[in-house]
Amino acid sequence: MSYTEHDRTRLHPEPAKGGALAGARPDMRSPFARDRARVLHSAALRRLAGKTQVVGPGEGAEVSGVPRTRLTHSLEVAQIGRGIAEDLGADPDIVDTAGLAHDIGHPPFGHNGEHALDDAAQPCGGFEGNAQTLRILTRLEPKILGTGPFGDPEPAEITGGLNLTRASLDAATKYPWPRRPGTAKFGVYADDLAVFTWLRGGAPDGGSAHTDGAPADGAAVGHGDRRCLEAQIMDWADDVAYSVHDVEDAVRAGRVSFGGLADPDERAAVAALAAKHFTAEPVSAVEDAAAELLTLPVVAELAARGYDSTLGAQVALKRLTSELVGRFASAAVTATQAAYGDGPLRRYEADLRIPARVAAEVALLKAMALRYVMSDRRRLALQEGQRQLLAELIEVLLARSPEALEPVFGQAWSDAAGDAERLRAVIDQVATLTDAQAHAWHAWHTGRHA
Repeated sequence: MSYTEHDRTRLHPEPAKGGALAGARPDMRSPFARDRARVLHSAALRRLAGKTQVVGPGEGAEVSGVPRTRLTHSLEVAQIGRGIAEDLGADPDIVDTAGLAHDIGHPPFGHNGEHALDDAAQPCGGFEGNAQTLRILTRLEPKILGTGPFGDPEPAEITGGLNLTRASLDAATKYPWPRRPGTAKFGVYADDLAVFTWLRGGAPDGGSAHTDGAPADGAAVGHGDRRCLEAQIMDWADDVAYSVHDVEDAVRAGRVSFGGLADPDERAAVAALAAKHFTAEPVSAVEDAAAELLTLPVVAELAARGYDSTLGAQVALKRLTSELVGRFASAAVTATQAAYGDGPLRRYEADLRIPARVAAEVALLKAMALRYVMSDRRRLALQEGQRQLLAELIEVLLARSPEALEPVFGQAWSDAAGDAERLRAVIDQVATLTDAQAHAWHAWHTGRHA
């Protein structure tokens, strides 16, 4: 199956561009390449340069190297995912777009800020970074002023977001379901369900008809919570990027040493964390994965020599991260092709296969970052202060809105039908802020510096 017109459809019609010189060659890019360009040039992506990945922007200046931000992480996810897509025969621009876009819904202070906003947003349906990503792509990021998803006029201040194709939006949807009791992760707020139903291939009433008259072949209708292959590639690329690269940053900062895994007690403690938080594999399987990783020459070299920031140590660390990324990406490609053939594989034709051993290795690396970086008492104290800062900022903005909000969010506040919609406007505003902007807005509105 190739990508269909259904996959390439955009929610809103777009007029032809009129700025080209007479005689200029037409734009030959595919719709999916144009999607990638739209995300790459978006303000939402640029803001990620100022948002926390593991440590905040500007932290870690005392150690060699520059810690990753949400932006650099997203660029790495896009590149890893693109390579996997090319090997499997999926459209690399779709996966690249999903990788660039997957974190643009994250608020200041990373996952810690996400928890703070979710607590404050309970009266309007909560906050989740992935649901906010869909909201930005389809509503908040300025590109298209259009009518409603199915012909209903919208107020002029509501945009159609970046107006990406259905396939790209589907690929960027990591959790294709609304909020459910007992489930922390979800991918769409209640007031964005219409566009979510559309991108998943359905009609606005939840039926299986298509508003554009396209055939149902290749659509998401009938797939329930299943993600398309491109979304699964993006998700695995995300796991690979932050497991390997967050540990790389932690090694540079002197917080993680692979030599520690040689201690059976320490290896067991990390494996227990991995089994609790990151994988369904048993602790014993993760311990075995740790022991096997230590036999890889690039890991053994760094474990033996340690990391002292010399040129030789930096080269050894970079070689380790490069080989681990290649190991994890190629393992997924090999296992998927073993199950489905050499492809090309697209959309709902296949599910990405991850060997259990490799999944355990990635979970182990995540657990190392959790144990040695994110569980540090100084970081936990910093995070508590960040959550308090965001709670206070939301409270003061609620009291001072709409004047305290940027014009687009102030208009949303003024047009709101009730308290829940007004709260959502404030949450949308705060979610856009970088870490530094959150501190500055808090200081301005409270008169206190955090």
